Amino acid sequence: MESTTKFNPSNIRLSQNFRENTGVKKHLTTIPVRKPGKQDFVRVHPNQEYRVDTAVIELKEEREIYLLAPHLLPELPSEWVAKSLITYINRQGVLALWPIGLPNAEGRTNSWNESARDAAQIAQDYWVRVSANMSLGAYDTFTALGEIPQPEWPDLSFEEILKIAFKGRYIETTDHAVIRALQGGEL
Repeated sequence: MESTTKFNPSNIRLSQNFRENTGVKKHLTTIPVRKPGKQDFVRVHPNQEYRVDTAVIELKEEREIYLLAPHLLPELPSEWVAKSLITYINRQGVLALWPIGLPNAEGRTNSWNESARDAAQIAQDYWVRVSANMSLGAYDTFTALGEIPQPEWPDLSFEEILKIAFKGRYIETTDHAVIRALQGGEL
């Protein structure tokens, strides 16, 4: 005859902090490079060291962004765009990089990039949701009114974040498959 005490709910109930005692650590192996989803509330990392202005190559159809080594900029003047890569996290704890366009060579920007940059600034202090407003020609920024806990940032340096985010997508030579494809070859 089995003891009924081992099936007593109070004997098998998990504590409130049961995940803390499991002895596992989550490893980030993928970090998306994309703007926040229109239904995501996000926070931007408040430390200025978790962002960089850099050159990228955007493959629109593939929805991929490649980081370009600075020494290649003079060789590929029409292939790259200048972006700020800004670290953010959503309510589900997904860490990502938000690429926001920088002013062009003439110093001009557009209302989409300006409003995204404004939203990222607000998101340093508040949970925000960003939604495209086609009539306005810019993003609307909404601040969460409810009490949402502060984000839990992973223990990663910005260099580690970039390494994960651009794993396999860093262009260091003009012989890279993406450069060959942009110059008329096969991808």
